Amino acid sequence: MSELRELPELFIVCERLRAEIGCDFVGLALQNESGPDVRWHYASGNLNDKYKRITVRFGKGIAGKIISSGSPMMITNFPNSIIGKVTDYPINLAEKLVATYAVPLFFSGIPKGVLLIGKREEYFFAEEEQEKVAESAQALEQLLKEHLF
Repeated sequence: MSELRELPELFIVCERLRAEIGCDFVGLALQNESGPDVRWHYASGNLNDKYKRITVRFGKGIAGKIISSGSPMMITNFPNSIIGKVTDYPINLAEKLVATYAVPLFFSGIPKGVLLIGKREEYFFAEEEQEKVAESAQALEQLLKEHLF
């Protein structure tokens, strides 16, 4: 999936989302083509490159939970408002994210990816911000469908 780095449209969608919402971080995770593990493939506003080395099991971490449930997820005050251990949220730890909102990306009706936005301070993402994330996720689904699946 190294082809993602060659998709300027992907960068445009993510950068626009980060600017419109005024968040600190935007990340894109995808389930591996073989096996259930999930990896972060793209980030904007990242503090470092640790996200590239993060792999989570299906059902673990934000990305794994979103893909296994197929539902959006919001954390407003990490690590105070989480279920489970702090180490179950490696993207929050690596990027010092306190508030995150993530939605699934669907391919052929199956959740296979995650679009996540984050802030490095306590925050509640308003409904209109959540809608912008959902719209960006749909745009990314179309882009990635053409290039990956």
